Amino acid sequence: MPFTARDIGLIIVAIFLPPLAVFIQKDACDKDVLLNLLLTLLGWIPGAIHALYIILKY
Repeated sequence: MPFTARDIGLIIVAIFLPPLAVFIQKDACDKDVLLNLLLTLLGWIPGAIHALYIILKY
């Protein structure tokens, strides 16, 4: 599956603001966004990894 311009933009956002990237990808404030916010608060790297996982999964 090739990347679209939206995916590339979300990957860039995920590097700097992981919860925002997950919120944009999911279009709602659900458990994935809250989990990502918690992971980002605990450390930037876990939040970024989770954001990339969510972006590439959907």
